[in-house]
Amino acid sequence: MGAYAEACRRALADPEGFWGDAAAAIDWDRPWDRVLDDSNAPLYRWFAGGRLNTCHNALDRHVAAGHGDRVALIYDSPVTGTVQRFTYAALTDRVARFAGAMRALGVGPGDRVVIYMPMVPEAVVAMLACARLGAVHSVVFGGFAAPELASRIDDCTPKLVVSASCGIEVARVIAYKPLLDAALDLARHKVPATVILQRPQCAAAMQLGRDHDWTEVEKAAAPAACVPVAATDPLYILYTSGTTGQPKGIVRDNGGHAVALAWTMGAVYGVKPGEVYWAASDIGWAVGHSYIVYAPLLAGCTTVLYEGKPVGTPDAGAFWRVVAQHGVSVLFTAPTAFRAIKREDFEGRHLAQHDLSRFRALFLAGERCDPDTLAWAEGLLHRPVIDHWWQTETGWAICADPLGLEAMPVKPGSPTRPMPGWDVRVLGPDGAEMPPGEIGVLVCRLPMPPGAAPTLWQAEARFRSAYLEAYPGFYTTGDAGMIDEDGYVFVMSRVDDVINVAGHRLSTGQIEEVLAGHPDVAECAVIGAADEVKGQVPLGFLVLKAGVTRPHETIAAEAVQRVRDQIGPIAVFKTAMIVDRLPKTRSGKILRATMVRIADSVPYTTPATIDDPAILDEIRVTLQRSGYSRG
Repeated sequence: MGAYAEACRRALADPEGFWGDAAAAIDWDRPWDRVLDDSNAPLYRWFAGGRLNTCHNALDRHVAAGHGDRVALIYDSPVTGTVQRFTYAALTDRVARFAGAMRALGVGPGDRVVIYMPMVPEAVVAMLACARLGAVHSVVFGGFAAPELASRIDDCTPKLVVSASCGIEVARVIAYKPLLDAALDLARHKVPATVILQRPQCAAAMQLGRDHDWTEVEKAAAPAACVPVAATDPLYILYTSGTTGQPKGIVRDNGGHAVALAWTMGAVYGVKPGEVYWAASDIGWAVGHSYIVYAPLLAGCTTVLYEGKPVGTPDAGAFWRVVAQHGVSVLFTAPTAFRAIKREDFEGRHLAQHDLSRFRALFLAGERCDPDTLAWAEGLLHRPVIDHWWQTETGWAICADPLGLEAMPVKPGSPTRPMPGWDVRVLGPDGAEMPPGEIGVLVCRLPMPPGAAPTLWQAEARFRSAYLEAYPGFYTTGDAGMIDEDGYVFVMSRVDDVINVAGHRLSTGQIEEVLAGHPDVAECAVIGAADEVKGQVPLGFLVLKAGVTRPHETIAAEAVQRVRDQIGPIAVFKTAMIVDRLPKTRSGKILRATMVRIADSVPYTTPATIDDPAILDEIRVTLQRSGYSRG
């Protein structure tokens, strides 16, 4: 039995033994009473009775082990022309001082702190400083609209908000302080204090008595020691937009989170202490929490904090420059980033200018990676390109190709196989398990492994109804897909993106896969629009590669024919529209549900996470011209 198969077998047959062994990589102030507490099933808890401090495990213990001179954090900001390196010793000192500053402002164990910041080192410092004090941080993506920020403030009732004067989007400076002031005015909960990092690109007006300057409070503070907390105490709250308009506060605990993330760095990504790991995401998202901040530092690696874009800061070679300059061994980013690079530099001319000799593997997640983009990246890099599947709720990969355990053959369109501890099944509408190759709802048998969300912030009933009640005994992922005869999982789309065309269930992901294979298409999206006769019909939106000059009508006709040839007339795919860009969240996820509402002329609210709201108007106009929207 190979290492992967044995790890999976043991993690499911003996989860307490498996994760208990993994927990030996973490320092504990007090050992746990039980590895797995099932006394309140289906709400399971890991390492009940144990006490630890996540910041100690991410920073102090590496210094104590003699690695204080190792680089912990590389800050690379092409938008400001800045590169800074922080050793473990230096980062520990800064975190301890800022924790002392927060303590002086009244923050203690269990208190909440909202962090509303751009991709700057101080954002990482603030997160770790909260963990040091046993406080609970809630990072809100910098630049979120005031009403969205206010709703999160009201939900978690913070004692402090940490922010900055501005963020920088390519060449555009976005003032954060006016947005924060508006949110504080809107919020019912009145926050007693803020700490503001003044950036040179934009000075923020300060309110006397409430607002405190970061530099001043950090300089005046006495360093704070690490405060041990219960393993089951919350480390952070990360909000996702809920369908009801009320944000869902995903809770991550301290113990299970530290154990799982430290284990994944070696087992999943194959990264060793001291190596450079780069998650090209944002701290406002789960990827940024798990793999910019916590996992690399828990494992004693060097992590990269990048304030820039894959294209435009300054060009489509930005990622290759960072990988080469800092000696990155493994890169983790979203497929949409590589589709953007592919669109601008299909031949890889920028890549040829950089030395990637230390670069070993590329991991993609955040949205399904189409096989065409996967093949393009493999051909360009000549290294493993691994699509893996996980969610904000899970905190780490449900499925992946675990390079550190045992590399497996890649199947395009699949994030490979379940990771140890994840028992993935495909269920039909009646709850029965589907045979191999049949599409259904992807679920995970409970208990989920350490690191997954144990609940929602002050909303246990909502956690149960949202994730646990549809299929008792399982966590409902909300994704649709299938598992083939070899055990490879295929995540086709969100459940809502499985459309019913004249009684036939079709995955929009299947159609997108066909469209993405067109030689002129850089990326695409397919939605199901309401149809009086067939129930729903698929509509395709195509973004073309840079430099394509062929008539749009010809390309659209070819795209329609591809679907007819490869899926068949059953798809009833007749409409492909060429657009300049697709509406996305800032993490790169395409806003298909919003596009459906536009097509169906149903009122919608512009998502707070959207990268550029103007794109929705462009989609509306395109649909009107095609006769599919009256809005």
